[in-house]
Amino acid sequence: MKKRTPVSSIMTSKMVTVNTNDDLRKVSDLMKKHHIRHIPVVSGDKLAGVISQTDVMRLSFGNLFDGQTEADEAIFDMLKIEQVMVHHPKTVSPNDTIRDVATYLAQAEFHALPVVDDNKLVGIVTTTDVIKYLIDQYD
Repeated sequence: MKKRTPVSSIMTSKMVTVNTNDDLRKVSDLMKKHHIRHIPVVSGDKLAGVISQTDVMRLSFGNLFDGQTEADEAIFDMLKIEQVMVHHPKTVSPNDTIRDVATYLAQAEFHALPVVDDNKLVGIVTTTDVIKYLIDQYD
């Protein structure tokens, strides 16, 4: 197994992002459309935070009661991304090793890390990316 493989080799570099000015409905729609669970939030070209499917689901009644779509929409209209997202998330460098990232994710309460190079968002790495990498090691 390559013990020094950089996270840049498994990260997603063509990310779906949202801006701090976007609304929560857009976040929800993008997650459904692209089948993703984490979206970096940017302000200009700087990382402002991360919003997860769990963050959005905490606001939703849709799975609990039939006919609650209007209530969900009202909540999405009342809140802003900045009120729901994780501010100042832990980040990693593209040169950090997959092992270091895997160790951190195993100890953390979240499942995605933005990859930042020179204060610029260049990717995102998830627990799924790490698991797929480990599976490939056994082929």
